[in-house]
Amino acid sequence: MSPYLSVIIPAYNEEKRINKTLKIVWDYLSRQGYSWEIVVVVDGARDDTASLVKAFMKGKEDTLRLIDRKENRGKGYTVREGMLFAKGTVRLFTDADNSTDISHFDKMQLYFESGHDVVIASRDPKDAKRATQAVSQSFFKRILGNMGNLFIQLVAVPGIWDTQCGFKAFTAAAAQKIFSVSRIDRWGFDIEALALARRNRFRVGIIPARWVNDEASHVTLGGYIGVLVETIKIRWWLIRGAYER
Repeated sequence: MSPYLSVIIPAYNEEKRINKTLKIVWDYLSRQGYSWEIVVVVDGARDDTASLVKAFMKGKEDTLRLIDRKENRGKGYTVREGMLFAKGTVRLFTDADNSTDISHFDKMQLYFESGHDVVIASRDPKDAKRATQAVSQSFFKRILGNMGNLFIQLVAVPGIWDTQCGFKAFTAAAAQKIFSVSRIDRWGFDIEALALARRNRFRVGIIPARWVNDEASHVTLGGYIGVLVETIKIRWWLIRGAYER
């Protein structure tokens, strides 16, 4: 029997944070009245991330599963792999730093109960009132993010002010439809997922995030630039009908 909720955690060199995050997620899910599973997908980590997950798994193998891929392929590839591997009726991916706390799913669940196919968290109050950055990014990163988002809205996903918050959930049908054809392996995969959700006329809900920045984030300046390049690719593929093949 499939669980109600799958929580997918992409992880790359997360040995300093993964245990804390797993405990928070495990404790939250253990209090819920529905069935669930956790899927950790290790993206070619060069540290002890996988070993720590295996240690945490002991005695919990029925509800915690691990994909320990040795080759680094990027966050987009890793989330896609987890989404298609998971069995849940609803499939949520959340960052390994727990910057958007797992308890935000309480608000998401209400949207799924009302018939939404995709629900995302946003750190921008223009998307959802009461969205906040409890511990904000640096001024430089905020400027890059704001400029990049205007470009993303113009090219691929109009009307959503925060496409990059790492806390998004999909029904099983939406996850299969979107991630079975998605192509972006790195940071622009969020934009692609939302563009495909729009293309497939899925109902998209947005909840406000209370987001806590972690200075150990793996996103670099090159990553920001890469997102913009990937956004252009997504637009081109949509125009060419590449996702229909």
